[in-house]
Amino acid sequence: MKGVQSHEIILQGLEILNKLEHRGAVGSDPLTGDGAGILIQMPHRFFKTQCANVGIHLPEAGRYGAGLVFFPRDRDRAERCIKIMEDVVHREGLQLLGWREVPVNNMTIGETARKSEPIMRQVFIGNPSADAMDFERRLYGVRKLAAREIREAGLNASDVEFYICSLSARTFLYKGQLMAPQVAKYFLDIQNPEMESALALCHARYSTNTFPSWSRAQPLRLLAHNGEINTVRGNTDWIRARESLFASDLFPDIK
Repeated sequence: MKGVQSHEIILQGLEILNKLEHRGAVGSDPLTGDGAGILIQMPHRFFKTQCANVGIHLPEAGRYGAGLVFFPRDRDRAERCIKIMEDVVHREGLQLLGWREVPVNNMTIGETARKSEPIMRQVFIGNPSADAMDFERRLYGVRKLAAREIREAGLNASDVEFYICSLSARTFLYKGQLMAPQVAKYFLDIQNPEMESALALCHARYSTNTFPSWSRAQPLRLLAHNGEINTVRGNTDWIRARESLFASDLFPDIK
């Protein structure tokens, strides 16, 4: 992924996001939105500095992946989720570089959003291979396997409590059950001028057939879409009934 990185591009993306405030929905709590966020290029210079401050040594850009992870509010369950995810990282032959607590200002959001606000961590995972696409596939495997094992352990309910917002060596995502103007105020990282990107993809959600949650905020890991699939349960059941037909040598552990 190439392009001239700057903090100004992120600010321009946030300006566009704020102009979407009219199409984002709120409920009875006027300060709790249906969800909003911004996807950016991996902010290597920013992460290099911030991780060094907490004892995490990052390799050069492209040789590590990072993701924003939501955990259950209950500390014990959150720690169990972290342990499962760390085990999956090691089983996939990757190196866990460390966790960073995400600095936020939750006084800027509504009471409803605060009551369901997850524990948030940024995870950093090292790449032992020079093959960028192989690394992206392994990170995808970590995301899917960790989610499945945590769900099977009874620690998550329909991806509402434990949720990996993004996990990649190329992009990073900040999102939450927020209104559009709250994104930059809530995530303190975004205000740092060292945070730079060559792209900014933003979205404010208006939920129509699913209840708002931190995990359902947009953008998604690779895109944003203006609309909802009105047969979510039907499509989920359809694909689960055919999971046994899926196979790929590129994803041998995901079945």
